[in-house]
Amino acid sequence: MSRNATGRATKFDANILITLELSALSRVAWVLVGGRSSRMGVDKARAESDGRALALRVADAVAKVCDSVKLVGDPATYSDLGLPVIGDRFSGQGPLAGIEAALAATGCDNNLIVACDMPAISQILLEAIFAAAETGDCALPRHDDGRLEPLCAVYRRSCHPVILAALEAGIRKVTDALQWKGPSPASKPLELRYVRVPDPASLANLNTPEDWRKYHHG
Repeated sequence: MSRNATGRATKFDANILITLELSALSRVAWVLVGGRSSRMGVDKARAESDGRALALRVADAVAKVCDSVKLVGDPATYSDLGLPVIGDRFSGQGPLAGIEAALAATGCDNNLIVACDMPAISQILLEAIFAAAETGDCALPRHDDGRLEPLCAVYRRSCHPVILAALEAGIRKVTDALQWKGPSPASKPLELRYVRVPDPASLANLNTPEDWRKYHHG
């Protein structure tokens, strides 16, 4: 099953030639791998979760709402996971560099960027984020206490110039880049859309051994 240009699911018909640009590329997911994982002590992306690498569990989850899933990280390290991998263009500059790399490489306007350590992501929440992004440059979850989740968000290609300029200006925090007004008075800030998080557990990050234990064993 694929999606057409309107985002509606369509069944494959061998008798009809389907243009890939209109069907298979309406939504792309990018899973960020290759972080330092300093608090976990091991590479989170490769850590085995219920018999599968954690990054692949996240990829399985986002594949339910996207037509293509790719990884952002070191190709030499992660290509054996079986998904396409692209490298950062700003090596060692954190997740903002991963977002920039994805938006520089994408051929799609709707890009879901997600961290590799969120295995409980809700399909309903993801669909809500995609819907919110239709009227802005970026849509991201917002908790009731105001906290934002920029590493489970939909970025349109229109975000790329601002994010690239932010990196070049030395900005590294994702939320700072998203709210940045740009390098000149004429620059326009990104139009952000927010989606309420009904269940915070669905966006739980597995950052530490204790997080891992709680998620897998309660």
